[in-house]
Amino acid sequence: MLLAQLAENLIMNLVSSIDTEIVDISLSAGRILAQPLASQLDFPHWDNSAMDGYAVRFTDVETCTPEQPAILKVVETIAAGSQPQLVIHPGEAARIFTGACLPLGADTIVMQEQAQLQDEDRVAILNSPSVLGEFVRHRASFYQAGNTLLESGTLIKAPEIAILAAAQCQQLTVFRRPRVVVFSTGDELVSIGQSLQPGQIVDSNHYALMVFAAQAGAIPTYLGIVKDEEKATKNMVAQAIAKADIVLSSGGVSVGEHDYVEKVLEALGAEIHIRSVAVKPGKPLTVATFPQLPHQPIYFGLPGNPVSALVSCWRFVAPALKKLSGIKDNWKPEFIKARSQHNLRSDGKRETYLWGKLDLVAGNYEFSLAGGSQNSGNLINLAQTTGLAMLPVGKTSISQGEEVEVLKI
Repeated sequence: MLLAQLAENLIMNLVSSIDTEIVDISLSAGRILAQPLASQLDFPHWDNSAMDGYAVRFTDVETCTPEQPAILKVVETIAAGSQPQLVIHPGEAARIFTGACLPLGADTIVMQEQAQLQDEDRVAILNSPSVLGEFVRHRASFYQAGNTLLESGTLIKAPEIAILAAAQCQQLTVFRRPRVVVFSTGDELVSIGQSLQPGQIVDSNHYALMVFAAQAGAIPTYLGIVKDEEKATKNMVAQAIAKADIVLSSGGVSVGEHDYVEKVLEALGAEIHIRSVAVKPGKPLTVATFPQLPHQPIYFGLPGNPVSALVSCWRFVAPALKKLSGIKDNWKPEFIKARSQHNLRSDGKRETYLWGKLDLVAGNYEFSLAGGSQNSGNLINLAQTTGLAMLPVGKTSISQGEEVEVLKI
């Protein structure tokens, strides 16, 4: 039985980045860049005004006051999107609007609140700018052409989309979305539309695992429920590993007479790296790879209990999916120090996770334990969980008001 950190390290060493594909920018949201991007454009593309006002020469206005304003001749009006036609000479100014190109000869913007139009072609500058170049956005001051614009491994969200569009990047090389295959094992499981007979339960795990995979950016596929039969389990596993980057099965990984997953994996040539972890809930966890298969799928045999299955996903599968998808460096589990709002208890024998809500209150994180039983079969009080308080091995209690490490989910 491996300690959680050792299991995490082992799993991460099994994961390598996935292959790539080219997508249009309109389809790139949520994808991961597979190569660094540069632009041949400077940002800004030209010197431009950050304000509505007047483009002037600093030397013409550096000493003016409301009592002794600088009177300048307005020789041109420059709107955003138009090109200046004249050079600004001593004693001259151009009316300019936000984003418009700075005309040659001008080096400073006086905002319109500091100017007063005298007649159609004369303006009085009432107060001198504080510095040379005030309110001028200089060419390449944000980004210089040829430099790296976005690094490989960048998750593309709204800001990145805007940057890529501005840089005229119409097609991008991104990592392919991981293929996750999900199935459930157990004679007691039935589909959501069936009438329940005594001893039967709905296969809720596969719905949770499908959503978990999709939210992680993967493409999930559900294969169904397999009965606790060795041949049927072998056929299901063979079908799953043939098409998956990651397989998530739930149930069948304990040591009972009807738990066939590990036996089947070995029969299919798997190398089993993990058989159990010192985690509660979630001790039965099987992790295996298939050296003989060219696409190198990773198999996660998850516990059948609903809470255990999701805790195993949040703790071990989520980081693996992040790394597999190509995310750069930011794939490790995120633990946050929070003040516990309740007394937390554990037997101290395994790294124990208690579920509840993680909230930011007045700049500090607080953890509130979910009401009801903290039982691996109690799916009901798992609703709206945003954090898992972690009590390490050997720690049996954390009192209300004390700090606790919380896995953010």
